Amino acid sequence: MRTVIAAVILCAVFIFSQSVCSAQERPAVLVISIKGEINEAQVALLNRALSETRDKQVDAVILEIDTFGGLVDSAVKLRDMIVEAAIHTKTIGYVKNRAWSAGALVTLAHQNIVMAEGGSIGAAEPIPATEKNISALKAEFAATAKKNGRNPRIAEAMVDKTTGIPGYTEAGQILSLADYQAVQLGYADVIASERGAVLAHYGLENSDVIEYNLNWKDNLAGWLGSSAGRALLLTILFLAILIELKTAGTGIAGIIAILAALLFFTGQWLLGLASWLEIMIFLVGVILITGELFFLGTGILAAAGVSCIFASLFLALGADTQAVQAILFSLATALVLFFFLAKQLSTSSLWKKLMLKETETSQEGFVSGPDYTIYQGKIGITVTKLRPAGVVEIEGVWVDVISEGVFVDEGVKVKVTGTDSNRVVVRPIAD
Repeated sequence: MRTVIAAVILCAVFIFSQSVCSAQERPAVLVISIKGEINEAQVALLNRALSETRDKQVDAVILEIDTFGGLVDSAVKLRDMIVEAAIHTKTIGYVKNRAWSAGALVTLAHQNIVMAEGGSIGAAEPIPATEKNISALKAEFAATAKKNGRNPRIAEAMVDKTTGIPGYTEAGQILSLADYQAVQLGYADVIASERGAVLAHYGLENSDVIEYNLNWKDNLAGWLGSSAGRALLLTILFLAILIELKTAGTGIAGIIAILAALLFFTGQWLLGLASWLEIMIFLVGVILITGELFFLGTGILAAAGVSCIFASLFLALGADTQAVQAILFSLATALVLFFFLAKQLSTSSLWKKLMLKETETSQEGFVSGPDYTIYQGKIGITVTKLRPAGVVEIEGVWVDVISEGVFVDEGVKVKVTGTDSNRVVVRPIAD
């Protein structure tokens, strides 16, 4: 009887655990809306979606794309994130209306592509259409298409109008594919009128759908991470540091520098370009510079601190030639503004409030030490032996003195024969 009861309990536990596992293993699908201009806000959106669901079981990532294009560097970042996500899950690009220009590159990064009825993809000639830009973007399109098993020549024709595709476009025209043409050329798996059809085609109709759309945080991150936003924040950061050094540590410019650095790293963090490593390197640089100001003064800590700050900015900006150019441009701009402000601030009322105007001169009553001239010609008694230095009591005050080179015993009457800034000279006299 006990054996039967134990078996029943074990079966119940097994069934319950299986049901729990089944509930936990229910597939989920991320649906991310990429609509409007391709920019850094879209990068922040995709990074947020992938980061928040990193610990969840995701069976597919679907990007619903409807864009005329946008920034190439933002499209490249989206492309890299999608390719990386494909290592762990299925990626599906759903062209709801159009995926032109930069949007075409984002679409080609997916393992699977679905076209909506009446949708189109292509028209990716760069602006300006220089030989360098065309060559670089053409290679990016071809490599992305080939990675996912598509004909790279068709991808090249979307960028370079000298590449013709017989039956679809002639040489001298940029390639754009309608929905049915994309299917014919193997650039799309199927034509689907709505999301449900997409899910059904890949067997995901019973999946939990998690939707992501742009919000204010993504838009803020997009501005902070844009080329203009980064340049502005870095310029403010460098300029504030220079002003803080010029004003001898009043603190106002230092606070501005900290706020600029906080906004800069926040933007890069939301874009997935900065991690704790870059932030920690920056903080180490600040600590080293602070230690230089308050403790040593040899310049070693300051040099190490500045190196850490520049290294952190370089890594956060992508650690490439563009990062170097961005840092140098912002630093040069900050130096020009600083020299201009230095001339203007020297006569402004604000500068006068920040800077110390008074000097400690003898005319103003400031002295660097005791005034020994008041003892000139005075008579005193030696308190200690003068060998030749010692102590003499003059009018009830003990004064450090030095004799004129002779030994003088204690209790001997002496006269002050000379004084200067830091000593009193005495000579023994008879009673």
